[in-house]
Amino acid sequence: MNNFDKYNPTHIAFGKEQIERLPQLLTKSGAKKILLAFGGGSIKSNGIYDRVVKALSNFDVIEFSGIEANPQYATLMKAVELVKSNDIDFILAVGGGSVIDGIKFVSGAAKYDGEPWDVLSKKDGCTFKDAVPFGTVLTLPATGSEANSGAVISREETKEKLTMGGAMFFPVFSVCEPGVVASLPKRQIANGIADAYMHTLEQYLTMPMGNRLQERHAEGILLTLREIAHDLIANPSDFTLAANFMYAATHALNGNLRAGVAYDWATHMIGHELTALFGIDHARTLAIIAPRLYENQYENKKQMLAQYGARVLGIEGPQEFTARTAIVETEIFFQSLGIDTHLSDYTNNTNEVAQEIKNRFIQRGWLKMGERGAITPDDVEQIVLKSI
Repeated sequence: MNNFDKYNPTHIAFGKEQIERLPQLLTKSGAKKILLAFGGGSIKSNGIYDRVVKALSNFDVIEFSGIEANPQYATLMKAVELVKSNDIDFILAVGGGSVIDGIKFVSGAAKYDGEPWDVLSKKDGCTFKDAVPFGTVLTLPATGSEANSGAVISREETKEKLTMGGAMFFPVFSVCEPGVVASLPKRQIANGIADAYMHTLEQYLTMPMGNRLQERHAEGILLTLREIAHDLIANPSDFTLAANFMYAATHALNGNLRAGVAYDWATHMIGHELTALFGIDHARTLAIIAPRLYENQYENKKQMLAQYGARVLGIEGPQEFTARTAIVETEIFFQSLGIDTHLSDYTNNTNEVAQEIKNRFIQRGWLKMGERGAITPDDVEQIVLKSI
């Protein structure tokens, strides 16, 4: 088991009628002038907007809407200017992972004097050193953004999708009401399940680390998601199913699973490129890439693939059979959620895409990825080619 530091200061307010606790949570946070940030109009059609606005009636509030499903740098910079020009001292993000990720960026960029994209591009000497505090009202379980300090931001002009993070980007609090799942389209629920599942696999299907508790924790999340997935998609208004989904998604990426173990994230790194280039839903890019990456890295991941196959999927047999079958069954699970698992299912424009992604990784210096540093740009090219 590796040494680790684990820090998570976010206050999670979970359950029914938690939005009504916003005045208490905001007052405790010292908020006075608030930027209320959200995406499209869904929160207005499902009643969440009205409830939030009512809860904020005694605060000075400025609204900012239009944060995209893959939050765009240009849009977020408009929010940055709004924060600066209005002396905003707290931001409330109402939405799913994209809105929350976007506000993490805004919170840092609003306190930064230079070009914020330089921070995401990892330009030497460029880093966010301060941030406007923020809280969240989660409307779509999936990314775990409500309980972690990472974010992913897109830029249309350059067709890039880059990551950022740091201890200052944990939400002060997150309101998590499972009832919001009832109003979600089936596609979004399926995406959320796949996203949480892959967050877990990225920290579990690596190599044995001797951390039995973390392995069982990961297996518990995977089993929970598999048990509830199809019933939840069929009946999203079932509160118990929705609560288990939301809680599992939060735990998949709140920092617990990574404590003391090796983790991968190469599937995410490649998947981000597919979203940047083709606009494919994030979770679906993971379902496209993961099976092919596991095949590419089979020898390195064989032991944990076999454990996953036996403990989570209930596969019986020799290690080789169990490990190989686990890859197949994982892809079948994604397909059972209504998620296509090949790039050609989403676009015909696949010429030279593998070479382009390989070149991007080389340009960024991403030469040794995965838990063992064994995934090279050449491997990335092969993984993408076989994913088409």
